[in-house]
Amino acid sequence: MTTRLAGKVAWVTGSSRGIGRAVAAHLAELGADVAIHGTTPTSTQAFEEAESLDAVAQEIANETGANVLAVHGDLTDLDVVENHVASIRSHFGHIDILVNNAGGDIGTQGVTGENAGKPVANDAINVSLEDIRTVLDRNLMTCILPCREVAPEMVERKQGWIVNIGSIAGLSGHAREVVYGVSKAAVHEYTRCLAAQLRPDGGYVNAIAPGEIITARFVASRPTNEDRKVRDGALTRYGWPDEIARTVEFFVTNNSSYITGQILRVDGGAQLFPS
Repeated sequence: MTTRLAGKVAWVTGSSRGIGRAVAAHLAELGADVAIHGTTPTSTQAFEEAESLDAVAQEIANETGANVLAVHGDLTDLDVVENHVASIRSHFGHIDILVNNAGGDIGTQGVTGENAGKPVANDAINVSLEDIRTVLDRNLMTCILPCREVAPEMVERKQGWIVNIGSIAGLSGHAREVVYGVSKAAVHEYTRCLAAQLRPDGGYVNAIAPGEIITARFVASRPTNEDRKVRDGALTRYGWPDEIARTVEFFVTNNSSYITGQILRVDGGAQLFPS
């Protein structure tokens, strides 16, 4: 454990499980106090990763000594976002770091549906209008609304770090998971635009585009290759949530003191063309 982020407060959306939980725990290990978030108090149970959001908060607090606050609700609802930000500020006083991780290729059936919630007709033509709106909101609006509420404080204090979680799906054309790819491409562009706006005031805004990262939902949503579930060896393996967490660390510390508005692939070289 280090104290690189001592005195800082981080809000990590979509952190009840998977990548978001790993990010929240890592920032707490670095000394930050952390607000974690899930859609419901028991969204942790979808893939048996924890009993409850409060249990995750307690576990992170016990392991790191950080002050951890749990909030839950639908981040496509502006009232919910406003209430979360007010609660976090009331508890911690301010927000230094915002990590927008909430999202996923999850349609109207939710994560408990077939293939862990992926839209049934998941292409560019046959996907339902309901699924289009759901996936766009789940990935894009859950990024935009927290940024709109948190960024003004960063501008006022002339300091702040925002990391949006995009995807390599938003950096290439493909015949499946089309709306998800479109929504993540929009997250990438919103990142660039917000970075341009916050640049004169010392606000950093960057995005991470993960490749295939092993989480419980990733395994539940598709066939996987056991040979690729290794930690070492060829970069043709899957990635792991802690590798995304360490990339977040890079973007919210002095390691990236002259970097903003960038989209960084973390995919083991799966995509090697210019973005």
